[in-house]
Amino acid sequence: METETNSLPISDYALLSDCRSAALVSRAGSVDWLCWPRFDSPAVFARILDPDGGHFAIRPAGDFQVSRGYVDQTMILETTFRAQAGTAVLTDAMAVGRNERGHHLGTGSPGVLLRSLKCTVGEIDVDVSYAPRPEYGLIYPILEAVAGGIAARGGASRLLLSGPDGLQVAGDTATAHLHLVAGQSVSFALQYGPMSEPPLAAWNAGQIADRLQDTIAGWRSWSALHQAYQGPWRDLVLHSGRVLQALTFARTGAIVAAPTTSLPEAIGGARNWDYRYTWVRDASLTMEALWVAACPDEAAKFFAFLADAAASQLRRGKDLQIMFGVGGEHDLSERALPHLAGWRASRPVRVGNGAWTQRQLDVYGELLLAAQRLADQLGELDPVTQQFLAAAADTAASRWHEKDQGIWEIRGEPRDFLYSKLMCWVALDRAIALAPKLGAADRTPRWAAARDEIRAAIDSRGWNDKAGAFTQAFGSEDLDASNLMLAITGFLPGDDPRMKATVDATAARLTDERGLVYRYLAHDGLAGQEGTFLLCTFWLAHAQALAGELDQATATFERAIAAINDVGLLAEEVDPGSGEMIGNFPQAFSHIGLVNAAWAIAQAQQRVAGAGQKLAAGSGAAREHANSALKALHGSWTPAAASPGGP
Repeated sequence: METETNSLPISDYALLSDCRSAALVSRAGSVDWLCWPRFDSPAVFARILDPDGGHFAIRPAGDFQVSRGYVDQTMILETTFRAQAGTAVLTDAMAVGRNERGHHLGTGSPGVLLRSLKCTVGEIDVDVSYAPRPEYGLIYPILEAVAGGIAARGGASRLLLSGPDGLQVAGDTATAHLHLVAGQSVSFALQYGPMSEPPLAAWNAGQIADRLQDTIAGWRSWSALHQAYQGPWRDLVLHSGRVLQALTFARTGAIVAAPTTSLPEAIGGARNWDYRYTWVRDASLTMEALWVAACPDEAAKFFAFLADAAASQLRRGKDLQIMFGVGGEHDLSERALPHLAGWRASRPVRVGNGAWTQRQLDVYGELLLAAQRLADQLGELDPVTQQFLAAAADTAASRWHEKDQGIWEIRGEPRDFLYSKLMCWVALDRAIALAPKLGAADRTPRWAAARDEIRAAIDSRGWNDKAGAFTQAFGSEDLDASNLMLAITGFLPGDDPRMKATVDATAARLTDERGLVYRYLAHDGLAGQEGTFLLCTFWLAHAQALAGELDQATATFERAIAAINDVGLLAEEVDPGSGEMIGNFPQAFSHIGLVNAAWAIAQAQQRVAGAGQKLAAGSGAAREHANSALKALHGSWTPAAASPGGP
């Protein structure tokens, strides 16, 4: 096995989550990333970003082979080690609150990493290495053997590792060499707590086993409520739903873009950003991707979070901030951590994200798109949420013609990005549909007039004859994959000639040798290159399905999922040269794209089946056949609930 350093492929990692914070575990059993007590808190282990960033490794001594997967319907990881003399199974989880079930999963997570290793065949020697490094590796804590484990003190936090006898402390690292025979097991529980609170109490093996089983039951109860999809690529779609739940901060309903920072968009480059925050765009699209499965209180919590975090901005006439901390924080000022080497020397390592100050006019569209999709689940809106959503539509109506930084947060001069105009159109289109629910029927004439103005502007200025496609910005000849959303949002039919030309141009001129799609190829004001974007590749599959090009859509989808790792996770991008995943990991956007593209292809298949049935049995029977098939495909969905082009 490769030595554990900050050079392992990103795909080597699996995700653990308690819907409050997250960890990454390597194929060789090392926890190389863990933030406590929240997704955006300073890391306790950060070896993925620096060899000395801290880790917690459990692995066989000597050579071994590895296979792994998640326990059915959960985010609990099982890693099977096969050594020469025996086999052992390592089970890893982050504990959720005791007896938390269904949509309450993670609301009371205690901040405990659970690890249990059992020898199942023969005998096996195991090495354990525990090197906590709080505050992104700045602190080398004092380790002390205590009853039941190892206590760590340093900085603002305390840690307690409960485990078997045999752990030896040498300075700031604890190690053990264990010998297990078939039937024997060892268990560990790593607890986190603030230094200001009383000392932590050790957990015994029985308590660890009990909490592991309780956490498995909790995830399965969530899956039972949220996993009705029966279409193509079902396992990947259902697993992507669990990944999106794992990226949700249960206490507020916020959804992080990814649980990591500074995994680069180009190896060795400086396009290294902190994604551990909730983007209005990403979170809204996540909710839309899961719209059938969303429980009423989950949907309401999400919109209440955004309303509480951002409503005052719109009331004061300001732009809606594009992103927030998972607790609703506004100031996400960016800084570098110069003491960290970066993944494969990709520096700087950043925390915070300077994009929080950018203007992005698309956020109103994504927000109202999700609100309209989830209207039935939301029920009666409280006055603050009503006012917030109506104000978002008002802002789109008054500011759609202004320039911004666009969906890709380009760090150059503001421009008239087509996608931003499109999403302002979407904001108004969906707000008009929602007007009775928002108590805003009197505003619909103004909203409709602005919507019509935006359509005229996109029709006249968004299309470029020389490019033969809709382009990135008004007056530009550059392609941009975000323009595939013209069909996905229902602005244009999927088979519109200009839309099909844009889809074909994207497939022909905005892809790499593997057929994966770049966001754009135009200069963006930043040095260096980036990889192909998995979200954009799924968008292409989605748009091809809407155009009725099922074979092309399926082939594009299959090219995108070829990047997926052995435990069903996707990063943000794929390196065009090596074909390995790059960027923050796992990436909500990529899993959103997978869910929506699979659903679009399923819908297209049903349309084809429905058309054939209509020819065979008449239009009335065909409609009944198609409706029944769609209802079976996606739980309680009915055709009347869908908006044009939606997932």
